[in-house]
Amino acid sequence: MSPAGAKRNLLSIVDLEHDLLALLQRSHEMKQARRRGDRSPTRPGTNLAMIFEKPSTRTRTSFEVAMNDLGGHALYLSPKDMQLGRGETIGDTARVLSQYVDAIVYRAFRHADEVALAAGASVPVINALDDREHPCQIVADLLTLYERWDGKFAGRKLAYVGDGNNVLNSLMLGAALVGLHLTSAIPSKYRPPADLVKQAELLAKASGGSIQFTERPLDAARGADALYTDVWVSMGDEAEKDARETAFQGYQINADLVAAAHPDVWVLHDLPAHRGMEITDEVMDGPRAAIWDQAQNRLHAQKAILELFLPPGRPG
Repeated sequence: MSPAGAKRNLLSIVDLEHDLLALLQRSHEMKQARRRGDRSPTRPGTNLAMIFEKPSTRTRTSFEVAMNDLGGHALYLSPKDMQLGRGETIGDTARVLSQYVDAIVYRAFRHADEVALAAGASVPVINALDDREHPCQIVADLLTLYERWDGKFAGRKLAYVGDGNNVLNSLMLGAALVGLHLTSAIPSKYRPPADLVKQAELLAKASGGSIQFTERPLDAARGADALYTDVWVSMGDEAEKDARETAFQGYQINADLVAAAHPDVWVLHDLPAHRGMEITDEVMDGPRAAIWDQAQNRLHAQKAILELFLPPGRPG
């Protein structure tokens, strides 16, 4: 049921290395078409299974609406309602679902399970978040900047402030792919894994971008064209809540940080936000926030991703 040729998966944003800029352009085109009322289905009759081990607002809703717009159908599956929740192996689940659907979206606790599902499936598997990466989120984030910068990333500076989590892992790799200069302000203990940093550095060297780290948020923000933050306590890190909230004091996007950035800076947050912690109300609801368009762009990015990975469809 997969498209002709070798099966492709989207487990890391690097899997889009040769498609990313074209995908951003296609996402933008689909956004403009939808605003005109044009929802011409390009993947009619296709079916998508969505396995979600973690709660979701934007990811689940955007994938379901995206499939509807494309003329297909999305089936939400909770592990507790599947045989997966009663001991069936991930590989067996993958083999069975591959007989029914054209692609699988998986929001997992562990990246290893994501890899196992992809290994067992004969249809594309799309990573909707795991403990290592969140590639679909970063496509939407880059789309938000792509639209504001007329598609030109070269020479732009992006500053990230906060936790070195799965979002930053994908952001770091995505920024490197498009040639952004990314400086991340993070306590050294919470930096991304060394292998991902090295991979991002190599990609940035090839694209003309750069990857840097500091422990000083003000240094990262100085002259930045965009500021990005995320929650201090991600899903799965709740046991470290107190320690993390102490460690990240001062790693907040606030008026002082915005003032240090470029006058035309845009502020991003992948949501949900803990207002008053990693970001202030003043910034989040202020004129430089691109957060709500960023959230909207999850839909358009998801549509373009699904169009890329799904087969042409079966009308009628």
